[in-house]
Amino acid sequence: MTTSARKVIINDTTLRDGEQSAGVAFSIDEKIEIARRLDAIGVPELEVGIPAMGAEERETIAALASQSLNADMMIWCRLRRDDLDAAHGLPVALIDLSIPVSDQQISKKLNRDRAWVLQQIATIVPQACDMGFRVSIGGEDSSRSDPDFLKSVLEVAERAGAERFRFADTVGIMDPFTVYDRIADLRASSDLAIEMHAHDDIGLATANSLAAIRGGATHVNTTVLGLGERAGNAPLEEIVVGLSKVMGIDTGINLRNYQALTQLVEEASGCRISPLKSLVGERVFSHESGIHVDGLLKDPVNYQGVDPADFGRHHNFVLGKHSGTTGLIHAYAQLGIMLERDAAQRILPDVRRLVEKTKRSPTADELTSFHHAHMLAGV
Repeated sequence: MTTSARKVIINDTTLRDGEQSAGVAFSIDEKIEIARRLDAIGVPELEVGIPAMGAEERETIAALASQSLNADMMIWCRLRRDDLDAAHGLPVALIDLSIPVSDQQISKKLNRDRAWVLQQIATIVPQACDMGFRVSIGGEDSSRSDPDFLKSVLEVAERAGAERFRFADTVGIMDPFTVYDRIADLRASSDLAIEMHAHDDIGLATANSLAAIRGGATHVNTTVLGLGERAGNAPLEEIVVGLSKVMGIDTGINLRNYQALTQLVEEASGCRISPLKSLVGERVFSHESGIHVDGLLKDPVNYQGVDPADFGRHHNFVLGKHSGTTGLIHAYAQLGIMLERDAAQRILPDVRRLVEKTKRSPTADELTSFHHAHMLAGV
């Protein structure tokens, strides 16, 4: 099957791993509104909480499930009977049962061995299936696991009734080339759906997620704005656009109203995004360089890799130190002043001096003042 013909399911974990960002705590109303907006743009799966956290968390999960959303909902549990008991009866379709699969964590975190992990999978997964859940096994620290042992994990999980395996780069240490090799190796040895869960500790979460999909992953975890533990997870917006632009895969997610969702998550999380954050930052469709502005005004495709209209936005031309006469003429035209090129060449040094001094673009009044001064001088 060609890449473009493949279906990739996004499982957004803003409400679970996103909320695990240090200092982030969503209210129930905020969670419901975030879930509604994710559902409205077409996200097919939402990971919504951790039942073992207590009664209040379970009530929130039940409230989310009562919203009659189109998205399937998933809950996250450790691969333990007490966690499974906490999840029992919740009206959600999917459950991720997470267990360490690297020798480091099996030994140093659980004080167990590989045989115990396989036995837990064989014991708990059928119990979850009997409760009516569709089961994903979450392979914590998959990136540091032994490849052959991981194949055994998938084999036992599939035999026990699981339908999906989550490959977690828990500490965010992988590169796209290794991810591709690992996922392709698993894909060749198992019929389970494979989900990539990437962390951004060294800035490779998006690249690693796309590499996993190229290697055969069927699902990918995301969060709005890349929220998540430490440096966060793969950002939803980057994965959607990356799949479309780089791999020709349509996820069915429409980002035209995404800005309202990002503003909601930004406010609810208290995590302010950089104005240069890819795709959603305030300045990412702003242009100052004279060469770029001239090219964009002639044809936006000259300097447009992503159409801002896909996000309900537009190009914004900013006057600054690197502006040229074309940009200045355009700025004055927006004010209703038709500026000749020779006049623009004379006014441009004034604009550059102002920007260098004030560290901002000139206001409409300042531009009008520059024009008036040059007119009085006879320019």
